Amino acid sequence: MNQKAIVIGAGIGGLTAGALLAKHGMEVILLEASSEFGGSAGKFKRKSYLFPVGATLGMGLEPGGIHERVFRYLEKPLLIEPLETVMEMVHPEATFTFIKDRQRHVDELVRHFPDHKKNIRGFYKEIYQTAAIVRTLMGPLPALPPSTIKEWIDLMSSIRLQHSQLLPLFHQTLGHRLKRHHLDNLTPFRQMLDGLLIDSMQTDSGHVSFLLAAVALDIYHEGAYYVPGGLYQFAELMASSIQENGGVVKKRRTITKLEQNDGQWLATDQRGNLYSAKNVVLNIPIHQLPSLMAPDLIAKLKKPLREGLKTPTWTTLTLYMAIDESKLQAPLLPFRQISTGAGDSLTEGEHFFMSASLPGDSLRAPTGFQTVTVSTHSKAQLWNTKEKYDTMREVLTERILKAIDQVIPHFRDAIVHLETGAPKGWERYTGRLNGYVGGFPQTLDNALFNSISHRSGLPGLYVCGDHIFPGGGTIGAAASGIHAARSIAGSRLI
Repeated sequence: MNQKAIVIGAGIGGLTAGALLAKHGMEVILLEASSEFGGSAGKFKRKSYLFPVGATLGMGLEPGGIHERVFRYLEKPLLIEPLETVMEMVHPEATFTFIKDRQRHVDELVRHFPDHKKNIRGFYKEIYQTAAIVRTLMGPLPALPPSTIKEWIDLMSSIRLQHSQLLPLFHQTLGHRLKRHHLDNLTPFRQMLDGLLIDSMQTDSGHVSFLLAAVALDIYHEGAYYVPGGLYQFAELMASSIQENGGVVKKRRTITKLEQNDGQWLATDQRGNLYSAKNVVLNIPIHQLPSLMAPDLIAKLKKPLREGLKTPTWTTLTLYMAIDESKLQAPLLPFRQISTGAGDSLTEGEHFFMSASLPGDSLRAPTGFQTVTVSTHSKAQLWNTKEKYDTMREVLTERILKAIDQVIPHFRDAIVHLETGAPKGWERYTGRLNGYVGGFPQTLDNALFNSISHRSGLPGLYVCGDHIFPGGGTIGAAASGIHAARSIAGSRLI
């Protein structure tokens, strides 16, 4: 096979697409602007400490999971450590433990809310049953929204009688189902769910698509994993697979122009090098497209993609810390959510996700130390002047550290290294305009058939990443990369 494809951007979506195509026998050239692979799931080092840039919790690695299928196809085994206790969720009213075993997890929640035992059990029965039905579609993995006759055929051939049970739920939010189970006014319970959803779905229970929320709340039970070193291992394995299968991988290649000429795509990098191919996979933040492509090409993009170019998402403040274990009463848990705000506030440091390296993970820190990544959601407009920017960085950092100190005594005393990743840092190192991260909130307006397709609307140009169906996270980015690779290869691949 002598067909050629260019992949622009070595995030999880682009690497997945490139690795699958190279394994399939295509000639692949992957171009990455930075000096690291992985994008928001990448890494950086400071002296003897290694920090995951963003994503930290390993998902989709269970048998039949999206990442597991990719690595099995690539014949690239990955060292992982399954978690029976997934995370601790600290809220003002209570501290919840997310347990992998479904029954034990529900029992744990019922223990907190004994007066609502029947309702909670009924709610989770519906969550788990719905997720199980939706998950049957992850095998064939049809692309949404269908854009070609083949994609419609693939979708229809994936449908079984049991999927008819999903139809009444298609336009429901999780909030609708909470009300159905008389749990909508059980505020601490709903806030606990919102804390999980803001990290995975980028929105809360009142707005998230129920079908996607059911999968998001259930998927931890399918398997959550600690990956020694960090999720950058995904990126390193896929980049090496591309090279082993004859592909070319180039770092520090920033594409400055993308043109179409006589059925070929032409990509120009910052050094003036020109790359050409019939097919291009763009794994860059979609907000970059107007700076790469002429207005006449932008006008030909599909309407949802064009509208997405103008739609902001969340920004984040991320703290990167190294701590001395000897200063703490016990080593840090690998994953923890902390929510401090009253009401439904899940932004500006009142809710954040905290991950730490396991003791003994020498890829991340020397013996006796742990590295920590903490991230919170924030609104872009709060960072749009220098005065606001400096104030927000200082205020949110202090708010987060104060909250951690209340949960983990002497935490600040244990810090031996601290730096922040604010929106401009994310823009500089990952190319995300204004530091937009996480993809679009998975609301009814953005999810499923209202998602952005991997097909751009221009022949031979495909898009993938957290803005594209099925959405954010490494699983969503990988799935969009799979769809792009299938469309180019004309084969299901996995």
